Amino acid sequence: MLRKAIDLLQFRIGKIETASSVYSTKAWGETDQPDFLNQVVVMPYTGTAINALEIVLNIEHEMGRVRFKKWGARIIDIDLLYYGDQVHHTSKLTLPHAALHLRRFTLVPLAEVLPDFIHPVLNKTQQQLLDECADRLEVLKLV
Repeated sequence: MLRKAIDLLQFRIGKIETASSVYSTKAWGETDQPDFLNQVVVMPYTGTAINALEIVLNIEHEMGRVRFKKWGARIIDIDLLYYGDQVHHTSKLTLPHAALHLRRFTLVPLAEVLPDFIHPVLNKTQQQLLDECADRLEVLKLV
């Protein structure tokens, strides 16, 4: 599913500049479900952040994602974590992602590919955010 999502992202948004390793983690929020696979990809896009979100949501839908409940089981979940150094707070989209600094499953792959990228609100690098993260969820590198 990750490979298919990446193929669709590249077709609709642009060529991936860099990709993290794939990581396995226990489910977050609702923990009574199979482990999740996580990966961060960095890709250029010249459209708006809202347009990027619409593309991502369409890809999820095409891949069979159905939203039943928050943190419920899902076939794919594609999040926009950053949009360069832009900050957005709308009813549809918050950028940077509101919880990325609280979750090791996000910060570990981010720190792998963008360790020195500065969070435009918290003014800290991804590595600093990871080092300070209170989340102790184990994040296992697969490939």
